[in-house]
Amino acid sequence: MDIQSIYSLIKDDMVAVDSMIQSRLQSDVVLINQLGHYIINSGGKRLRPALAILCARACGYQGQFHINLATIIEFIHTATLLHDDVVDNSDMRRGRETANSIWGNEASVLVGDFLYTRSFEMMVEMESMRIMKVLSHTTNVIAEGEVLQLLNCNDASTTEQRYLEVIHHKTAKLFEAAGLLGAVISESSAEVEQAMANYAMHLGSAFQLVDDLLDYSESSETIGKNIGDDLAEGKPTLPLIYAMQHGTTEQASIVKEAIEKGQRDKINDIIAIIESTGAIGYTLKAAENEVAQAKQALSSLADSRYKEALTSLADFSISRKF
Repeated sequence: MDIQSIYSLIKDDMVAVDSMIQSRLQSDVVLINQLGHYIINSGGKRLRPALAILCARACGYQGQFHINLATIIEFIHTATLLHDDVVDNSDMRRGRETANSIWGNEASVLVGDFLYTRSFEMMVEMESMRIMKVLSHTTNVIAEGEVLQLLNCNDASTTEQRYLEVIHHKTAKLFEAAGLLGAVISESSAEVEQAMANYAMHLGSAFQLVDDLLDYSESSETIGKNIGDDLAEGKPTLPLIYAMQHGTTEQASIVKEAIEKGQRDKINDIIAIIESTGAIGYTLKAAENEVAQAKQALSSLADSRYKEALTSLADFSISRKF
C-alpha cells in the first residue's frame, strides 16, 4: 500500500477523529480557539492518531473508543510541538509560520498546556486506569526527552547513544503508546500488546532518524522547514555525530564549531561533509534497522488489511521525502 491507500483504509475513522478534535478543542477563551485551530489544522500527517486507529483495527477492535484515544494522542503531540517551537525559537513548521512567531511564546506555551490538560480530561472520561497509567507515564518520558535534548544542545561531544536516548524518549515513546493502547482497548493478549508496543516504538525511532536525515538532504519546500534548522539550534543529530567521527580533522572541526555556536552559515560545507563521510547512508541504515524490527514485531498479529497497512507504513517511514 502507498500512504494514500493506508489513509483510505481508515478514512471514516479519521473523519471521526477530525470531528472530535474540532469539538474538544473548543474553549470560551478566544485565543485558545484561534491558536489551537491554527496548529491543529496546519497540514500535519495525523500520523500518530492514524497509528492508534490502525493498531486497534489490526487487533480486531470494533468499538468507538479508538476515536477518543486517537484524539488524545494528537492533542499530546500538538502540545509538544507548541512547546518545542518555543524552546527551539522556530519560525517555520510544515511550510507555515509557527504559532509562537504569530502569537508569541507565552501564548504558545499556555495553549500547549491547555491541550495537555484537555487530553487528561479526555483520558478520565474513558474510565480506564490502564490508559491513564500508560499516557501519564508517556507524557512524563516525553518531558524527560525534552530536557535531555536541551542538555545535548551545543554539545559536540554528544554520543550516538545519548542521541538515541533522546529520540526514544522524545519521539518514539508517543508512537509506542499509540500502538500499545490500540491493543489495550481491543483487550488483546499480553503478547499482542507487547508486539504492538514494539512495532510502534521502532516505527517512531525510524521516523525521527529520517526526519534528522532529511534536514540535510532535502529542500526547505519539500520538508516544510528551514534546511539546517537542527544545526542552527545546536542539535547534534546522528548525521552530524557520524560526520564528526568519520571526517578529517578539519571537517570535524567545522561541524563541531557549528554545533557549539548554533550556526547555519556554513550549511553548504556541512552538507558536503555529511555526504562525503557517508553519514546520510549510515543514518538511513539505522532507520532501516528500526523498520526491520518494527515489521518483525508484527509477526504475531493475524493477517488483515490493517496489518498490511502497518507493514506499508513502516516502509513509508524510510521512503518519504517530507
